[in-house]
Amino acid sequence: MQNLARNVDVLTQGLKYGISGLMNLANQTADPQSGVFFVNFNQDCTSLAVGSKSGYKIFSLSSVDQLGKIFENDTEDVFIVERLFNSSLMAMVSLSSPRKLKVCHFRKGTEICNYSYSNTILAVKLNRARLVVCLEESLYIHNIRDMKVLHTIRDTPPNLAGLCTLSINSDNCYLAYPGSNTIGEVQIFDATNLQAKTMIPAHESPLAALAFSPNGTKVATASEKGTVIRVFNVNDGTKLFEFRRGVKRCVSISSLAFSMDSMFLCCSSNTETVHIFKLEEPKEAPHQQPEEAQSWMGYLTKAVSASANYLPSQVTDVFNQGRAFASVHLPFQGLKNVCAITTIQKVLRLLVASADGYLYVYNLDTNEGGDCTLLKQHRLDGKQDEVDCATISTTGSGESSGIAATAIQAVPNTACINSYAGALRGRSPDSMSESEKYEEWLAATESPPKASGTFRLDDDAEFPPVTQRTE
Repeated sequence: MQNLARNVDVLTQGLKYGISGLMNLANQTADPQSGVFFVNFNQDCTSLAVGSKSGYKIFSLSSVDQLGKIFENDTEDVFIVERLFNSSLMAMVSLSSPRKLKVCHFRKGTEICNYSYSNTILAVKLNRARLVVCLEESLYIHNIRDMKVLHTIRDTPPNLAGLCTLSINSDNCYLAYPGSNTIGEVQIFDATNLQAKTMIPAHESPLAALAFSPNGTKVATASEKGTVIRVFNVNDGTKLFEFRRGVKRCVSISSLAFSMDSMFLCCSSNTETVHIFKLEEPKEAPHQQPEEAQSWMGYLTKAVSASANYLPSQVTDVFNQGRAFASVHLPFQGLKNVCAITTIQKVLRLLVASADGYLYVYNLDTNEGGDCTLLKQHRLDGKQDEVDCATISTTGSGESSGIAATAIQAVPNTACINSYAGALRGRSPDSMSESEKYEEWLAATESPPKASGTFRLDDDAEFPPVTQRTE
């Protein structure tokens, strides 16, 4: 009973604080009418996954005017749902079984595997090489091609928010998580070689948000204070950029996100403003114009530069910090949200998904910056602004009540294999011979290099369904 009470408390706290880079919304700030628990963009911001008390949905982000529904499942209450790029591989966790991770092929309605853990799952991160599961005081690193547990990082500082991020670049496959729960230390872990890489002292206050650049060479950080955003070099931990988000105290950062070219970084919080920063070195004018030199700002800048040696470091730091290149004024505040910068119809857009159950699409002027214009507003509850791109029905799989202290290797399940083989041929499993089923299973699991039990992530027809047995 004590373990059950602890798990309920951890889940409640995790949902209260949210998760960096995504959005857990099962809290009092969520709109009860929207029913949305979770919203997150996939790794390249081409689709949006929404988890709710009635299941989950996946939307395409290929158009500004239409939010195309790719898939919908209404079988269970989903509070974490992560899609692997544009594949059919989906990792999900339900409120009814918060310690169980299920990996599914959503188009075929098959469960590939499931893993159970000793505590509530607070976050799941994926790239093409690794799947990471974050618990309150541990992190599990899986090989995504066969779902074996490669490494476990134990006894991490208490992390009730499930704060962690995984680089989407498999060549620079780094994991970042808090190295402390009292100060803003960032631990960078090499998820390929399974060893700690570096510790970055990013902030004086505990961390609130983390994000890798798409190529995995930079990491952006924000603290619970929420006034300064910093960008560091992952290899050596040197500070590359420092931006001032604002001067307000008690600002809760909801998310940080880089654009795919790493030129822009957006930051959203519980205020009504989203800030977009441009990652470029300030240009120094070769000759200062007379009117600029005589202006108040020119005089102040000269005075600060001349006095840098004896002014308090906090004062000079403020003048050296970059300001927002562009901004968005949201039609709400006090709600959790997640932001992203992505190209839609060959134009860079800023996207904000909110706890009120809406996706907001803004235009971003990459030359002039300034205030971004709202282009479109879409509902995420399926009641309007939807186009069914690929409506595919599916059936939910039953939940197991068994809980294991750690996750163990997945093993094949005959019934699931038969169902999968039948789906490939378009025939019912009962009408296929054993030899046909075996041939289909071999075809599904065979991929260059021919390693036993690996998944082909680039082909929807090549996910071998297996199930996880717990002890």
